[in-house]
Amino acid sequence: MTTCYTAIGQTGTAQTQVRSKRLRTKNKGKFYFYWGWNVSQYSKSNIHFEGENYDFTIHNAKAHDKVTKPIGYDKYLNPANLTIPQTNARIGYYFHDNWNASIGLDHMKYVMEQYQTARISGDIYLTEDNEGTTYFNGTYNQQEQVLYEDFVAFEHTDGLNYVNLEIARVDNLGDFFGWNPDKIQLNITEGFSAGVLIPKTNAKVLNKDRYDQFHLSGYGVSLKAGINVTFFKYFFLQAELKGGFIDMPNIRTTSSKADSAKQHFNFLQQNITFGGIFKVF
Repeated sequence: MTTCYTAIGQTGTAQTQVRSKRLRTKNKGKFYFYWGWNVSQYSKSNIHFEGENYDFTIHNAKAHDKVTKPIGYDKYLNPANLTIPQTNARIGYYFHDNWNASIGLDHMKYVMEQYQTARISGDIYLTEDNEGTTYFNGTYNQQEQVLYEDFVAFEHTDGLNYVNLEIARVDNLGDFFGWNPDKIQLNITEGFSAGVLIPKTNAKVLNKDRYDQFHLSGYGVSLKAGINVTFFKYFFLQAELKGGFIDMPNIRTTSSKADSAKQHFNFLQQNITFGGIFKVF
């Protein structure tokens, strides 16, 4: 019986020692930042265009991102070109050892596929021939139409800019399994973010002059999960899978305020970033 009690006592002591090794990572009060790149995918969406003498919708329009090529130092690491690719930037603060709050920019790019065949509904009645675009005059009732450039070209390539606030949790796996090497830490992270969309839309609607300025157009919400590898407690690489919903009811398309577009869609983003974590005070 004494042996049994001794074994139980030793087991309890071992469990206490393992528990005592947990939560060794001390992040509270630290700041972090990162920079990186993304590739993105988008669901089909209905895009509604409205202006003087036209009001129509493109149904289930397909779109894709626009990865900057060639991939190399000049396009991706040259300071003069850092904003050209699809990028992610974030700065945050740990208010708890496992929780941080941050603000970031997801600079995605969205291109409606040109020359696809899509269903159109609505009305187009241009009052004068603007380089042949009156060819598209008429009432559309789910009719199929090839999206030629002189009809509609539509993209957010100077960015589908998602400025967002995020709350994220970070857990060092070593804290759970009783190991926490100083040189390399393996972390998992999950987060929720919400923010606004400020795209710089490049659109050509019925051959009208495009509007090429940043414009507050809507909002987005998203969830993410990722793996973080931290080296020497100060530098890290992070890979993320991020998905969300974007609604933009107020997109500027031409120089006239009478012209606008609206759409909503889901997105999926794969990110690779690098950054640092440090304590200021």
